Amino acid sequence: MNSKKLQIGLFGFGTVGKGLYDVLKRIGADNVEICHICVRDLSKPRSVEAKFTDNPDDIFSNPEVNFIVELIDDAEAAYTIVKTALMKRLPVVSGNKKMLAYHIEELMELQQQYNTALLYDASACGSIPVIRNLEEYYDNDLLTSVKGILNGSSNFILSKIFNEKMSYPDALKLAQDLGFAESNPSLDIDGWDSLFKLIIITVHAFGLYVAPEKIFTYGISNMNDSDIRFATEKERRFKLVAHVEKLADNRLIMSVMPQLISRNKYIYSVEDEFNGVVIKGLFYDKQFMFGRGAGGYPTGSAVLSDITACLYNYKYEYKKHNNSQLPTYTTDHSFRVYYRYADAEDLALLHFDSISENYISDDYKYVVGRISLTELHRNQEELRKRNIFIAAYPRD
Repeated sequence: MNSKKLQIGLFGFGTVGKGLYDVLKRIGADNVEICHICVRDLSKPRSVEAKFTDNPDDIFSNPEVNFIVELIDDAEAAYTIVKTALMKRLPVVSGNKKMLAYHIEELMELQQQYNTALLYDASACGSIPVIRNLEEYYDNDLLTSVKGILNGSSNFILSKIFNEKMSYPDALKLAQDLGFAESNPSLDIDGWDSLFKLIIITVHAFGLYVAPEKIFTYGISNMNDSDIRFATEKERRFKLVAHVEKLADNRLIMSVMPQLISRNKYIYSVEDEFNGVVIKGLFYDKQFMFGRGAGGYPTGSAVLSDITACLYNYKYEYKKHNNSQLPTYTTDHSFRVYYRYADAEDLALLHFDSISENYISDDYKYVVGRISLTELHRNQEELRKRNIFIAAYPRD
């Protein structure tokens, strides 16, 4: 395809769509052009000269369009766009991580059936090329874990709290004022954005698809000043960490939750809206990838990288997914946690394997103990509702 000009039908012209448009204008690409843009609201004023429509059929029926880029927020609409593109044998790039997290298995089959590429490096970690690295460089059984900070908004909030001593409400408001967090920030601070990215990463890291509802997901929205003081006294920081790890007997665990990170860990120093991913394997130990995880230009650049790859007929091969020895997903794994609670009923909610530390005062109660992912997953809805906070607490 590299001798052919790509005429892009673009869905969405928000932060990332506009970022992609500006990046293409800046570099003056001769073989890539956005020729048609579909948006939700045609009446909104826009400062670019382009052909706009609010009807997806206008793009799919345009004979000039030979490539689709989908950059919209609506996961179900994104699914329809991507599926339609593949069935019309139009290569497509998507940035919608929620849509991919729920539909990636079906979309993998459609890619094979119609021999058409779907690329989505931009859906996980913005400018960090984590998916293609996992797909190409780490395409063997040496990989043991992938963990990191996959959401820039929550990391920005935590950076302000621990570096500038801001309160949690003030840090959240600043993130919203600067556009790092939405007016309803739940997607970021409650871990859902990180979860969707983790699912996509796991498909490429270990070949296994695990549905969102099967994975323990817990964010930072319940964190308070007592929790922050505890972390500071222990010379640690809270980071919202997405984690997938292959255990003995080819078993796989996954989670998204706050972790008390010590200074000697790479992600301790990942600040502001940046993302950081640690890839660990047999024989090569740890490798660290770091970069901007959000924003129009970083993510737009990642979309352009996917577009350029398609110029050279690149496709994900999903080699690990096609492996007959896929790992088995499990929640049968225990680890140490910090658990701050309000009353005896909150403590009784969870069954700990063991408790090594127990503190009680009038206004602050916590335990440190070992608990299983099974126990946490079973109670995760209740954990979110109550005045409690829980974080993984590694020993090193």
